[in-house]
Amino acid sequence: MHLARSLAAVLAASALALTGCAGDDLSNDKTSDDSSSASADKGSVTIAGQNFPEATLVASMYEQLLEDAGYTVDTKLVDSRDAYMPTFPGDVDIVPEYVGGIVNFLNAQANGDKAEPFEAGDGQQLADDGKSLLDDAGITLLDISPATDTNAFFVTKDYSESEGVTTLSDLEGKSVVLAAAPDCEGRLDCEGGLSDQYGIDVTKVLELGYASDQTYQSVIDGESQLGETSTTDGTLESQGLVVLEDDKAIQPAQNLVPAVSADFLADHADVADILNPLMAALTTEKLTELNGKMAVDRAKPEDVAKEFLTSEGLLG
Repeated sequence: MHLARSLAAVLAASALALTGCAGDDLSNDKTSDDSSSASADKGSVTIAGQNFPEATLVASMYEQLLEDAGYTVDTKLVDSRDAYMPTFPGDVDIVPEYVGGIVNFLNAQANGDKAEPFEAGDGQQLADDGKSLLDDAGITLLDISPATDTNAFFVTKDYSESEGVTTLSDLEGKSVVLAAAPDCEGRLDCEGGLSDQYGIDVTKVLELGYASDQTYQSVIDGESQLGETSTTDGTLESQGLVVLEDDKAIQPAQNLVPAVSADFLADHADVADILNPLMAALTTEKLTELNGKMAVDRAKPEDVAKEFLTSEGLLG
């Protein structure tokens, strides 16, 4: 367990080093004088996204593909969707998104935090259901990837065995402290759903991060009983942690998808041709493998991104 936690810490450090503080440029100021003349040919593009390893990896893929196509890229990663959405569209042009995440964010924004969530298990259906919300927000979704990564919640193996807990329904009526992302409280696919749909008494939400080393450690140490991660997290078993089945299926489809400012896309239609092939190349299995390279092999997100893009023939 100690080794796994160390690896998770290294991964978190890698992501932090890559992004710096929230809002720092992933590419270490791609607008500097060191930019090649080719990178200025198509103008500038700003990418924003969330600052956890998988999101950092995908943001790096976008960045490398767009730079290769001739764009000057400024990438800013922050702690949660709440932090970048007020500037998207506007100061932000493109976001590596999850279809259920952005559709339900816009739904809650338009109809209130208690709005009935969009729950389609199919990514394209979910995008179609949320089209009017996306249109009203000035956001266009490009091709939806078959790769999907939903929220998941874990406990220690010891807790699972001692309490007889293997599904989230098994926690009904139990009091737990939840370690999770900063925007988890009240969200229908996070604390809100756990409380309202599963009847779990979430006494406190510790904002320790999504699939972060601090979240893992909090559950391992017993500070929290439940932690938030993703279904593509390959580090749990080695840390003595297990995912509880989402047996009431409160998680909507979370296929990867590029979300683009409609105005920006109208002026830069080639962005779809640049990013859509990446969406087709990614699968859930490949995404899990890439996450493992960062978590277990200590590889940097930008290096994993470049290796994958090159192997898929997307980057020369």
